Amino acid sequence: MPKDGGIGASSKRREDIRFLTGEGNYTDDINLHGQAHVFFLRSDIAHGVLNSVDTSAAEGMPGVVKIFTGADFAEVGSIPCGWQVTDKHGEPMQEPRHPVLAEGKVRHVGEPIAAVVAETLSQARDAAEAIVVDITDLPAVVDMKQAVQEGAPKVHDDLTSNLCYDWGFVEENKAAVDKAFDDAAHVTTLELVNNRLVANPMEPRVAVGDYARGTGDHTLYTTSQNPHVIRLLMGAFVLGIPEHKLRVVAPDVGGGFGTKIFHYQEEAFCTFAAKACNRPVKWTSSRSEAFMSDAHGRDHVTKIQMALDADNNFTALRTDTYANMGAYLSTFAPSVPTWLHGTLMAGNYKTPLIYVNVKAVFTNTVPVDAYRGAGRPEATYQLERLVDKCAHELGVDPIALRRQNFITEFPYATPVAVEYDTGDYVATMDKLEEIADFAGFDARRKESEAKGKLRGFGVNCYIEACGIAPSNLVGQLGARAGLYESATVRVNATGGLVVMTGSHSHGQGHETAFPQVIAEMIGIPEEMVEIVHGDTANTPMGMGTYGSRSLAVGGSAMVRATEKIIAKATKIASHLLEASEGDIELKDGAFTVAGTDKSVAWGDVTLAAYVPHNYPLEDIEPGLEETAFYDPSNFTYPSGAYACEVELDPETGHVTIDRFAAADDFGNIVNPMIVSGQVHGGIAQGIGQALMENCAYDSDGQLLSASYMDYAMPRASDLPFYTVDHSCQTPCTHNPLGVKGCGEAGAIGSPPAVVNAVLDAMRSGGKDVGHIDMPVTPARVWAAMNG
Repeated sequence: MPKDGGIGASSKRREDIRFLTGEGNYTDDINLHGQAHVFFLRSDIAHGVLNSVDTSAAEGMPGVVKIFTGADFAEVGSIPCGWQVTDKHGEPMQEPRHPVLAEGKVRHVGEPIAAVVAETLSQARDAAEAIVVDITDLPAVVDMKQAVQEGAPKVHDDLTSNLCYDWGFVEENKAAVDKAFDDAAHVTTLELVNNRLVANPMEPRVAVGDYARGTGDHTLYTTSQNPHVIRLLMGAFVLGIPEHKLRVVAPDVGGGFGTKIFHYQEEAFCTFAAKACNRPVKWTSSRSEAFMSDAHGRDHVTKIQMALDADNNFTALRTDTYANMGAYLSTFAPSVPTWLHGTLMAGNYKTPLIYVNVKAVFTNTVPVDAYRGAGRPEATYQLERLVDKCAHELGVDPIALRRQNFITEFPYATPVAVEYDTGDYVATMDKLEEIADFAGFDARRKESEAKGKLRGFGVNCYIEACGIAPSNLVGQLGARAGLYESATVRVNATGGLVVMTGSHSHGQGHETAFPQVIAEMIGIPEEMVEIVHGDTANTPMGMGTYGSRSLAVGGSAMVRATEKIIAKATKIASHLLEASEGDIELKDGAFTVAGTDKSVAWGDVTLAAYVPHNYPLEDIEPGLEETAFYDPSNFTYPSGAYACEVELDPETGHVTIDRFAAADDFGNIVNPMIVSGQVHGGIAQGIGQALMENCAYDSDGQLLSASYMDYAMPRASDLPFYTVDHSCQTPCTHNPLGVKGCGEAGAIGSPPAVVNAVLDAMRSGGKDVGHIDMPVTPARVWAAMNG
């Protein structure tokens, strides 16, 4: 029977009441008295010398409050990068200045050149059109391999080249890896592209800056996944505002997918301009602005090779990847193709030798940073496409080849510096075979062929690393912040709890799942637990939400704080019950003396904490509030196996996804309904990347896919009904909840399954093309089918 509440119950999402009835409070809903509006004049060329910006005509136009250019920010810091990578030669990466408004040059289409603050948005837009900008065009560089060739146009004149870093991992493995390839019985080589994506959350970014001249306090309201990190980066490194004078509020946020992790220029501008104009200043991104100002995702070009022995065991893996950084380094960009990608190249397999090389490159494009999965989808796509190609070159079953090379003993130390604590890849593949109905595929293929269609079947396995940690390790790897999480649990006199967390929710269901954990620990109804997040003024310092860290890290901090609450409440109960503290048990919301019928209710103990008429104040201070910081000792490692079935029309190249099955191991599950929803959403995004999404530039750096007319997003009609299962549970061994993270799995596991299925369908029609790059559009499929 399903549970009614607590851990393991599919409790309905309490936050959905306000979202579905239009009662949410998003940043664009915030309108402050006397606020002005901002319009950014953005570059329409990708690369050029900024000779002058003439604002004289615009300044006298109706409603204009003030116009800002790069010169106004000459004494302001650069937008900071939060991670420094050291290359294979021991040298730090090249790190250019990232100005709030363009200084000296423009480096990508969409870079802000000037900002108009006016009484209304339309007045600000009209004034921006009157600004005269003189730019001398320079040759743009978009292709990463061309960008690192000698003589290529330099994105940043003060750098030695467009190469941000040349990273090798693990460098001491390289010679042994090369020898393993020399000795291999078979080598499979694959060259592929991981296409550039735009995150496109439902809510575009918004920033509202406010300044209280009487107190010197700054407030920024923003669409952010981690308000404390924005406060730290903007206050300390850009505007020089002490943290106690800077409040950052992220109210309801309508989706993030990574793109709202980062500190953006517009946030710094609105905070700065509010003080300069002595009034609130608001900017709301249009969708077209989002395409050319939100950080993009993916954009890798890779050559990957697998060496196998005569018995088809994997003996060595090596990769060479070009990773696009865009024109500037976004907040976490350098870590994505290195520590979030290279360390996952072992996948689910016991490959003894691995070497990963990554060249990060500056180009005249929008900066690229973490997007749902962040490095792990890129690693999985490379590896799982390669394994499928190995199987077909060897003439063996792709599932059998995977099973043969699975890791089966845990903990398992990979050759790329991480240790998987638990997992059961055989079990997830067994479950996949059950729910995907492998046995019925041949009959379904014959039905498709009778209609003139081709049917294909594709599988893949994945592993990801969630809850990046610990802080001392990531610090050695270049992180410029800690990666802990925090929680303060405040118990009211009548027994209700307010949990203030550094984690932020932008669709994950924190307000539902977090109370389930606390309610289970104490034995009280979930409705007695309230979650507060998103405001640096009333939540403890935290690192926010990304990398599927909410429960594994944020939830663990709540557990630790609640344990402190329970320990103090137990002391109070022992006094009230006149019994030894060691004899007190907490169950179902009551403290009981073990072996007796003597008990006191949770609410009576909490009331006593605030009305301490009858307990020794010399031993126990009044009140019931505790804070905990939790820094994990390791990543968590969710894993799974996915299967996709497609039907392909050979006349048009159109691909229809007919069936999709996912078997995941997320460790312990707090709310199965929320977990299933997270997997559904991730699969949709993965299918979008595999079949239709593509952010394209021409050779001059012009963005060709700058609207929904040109950038194809998946719709409900493009997606099948999914069969998902998360019954294979191997609990994480190093967090108190045993959870692993689920939010990114679908986006990691689905793209290779889809592409493998399409290629299988093409082979059934007599066309073995070896590989086809994403997005697998009808035009690409038709061209490949027709040679």
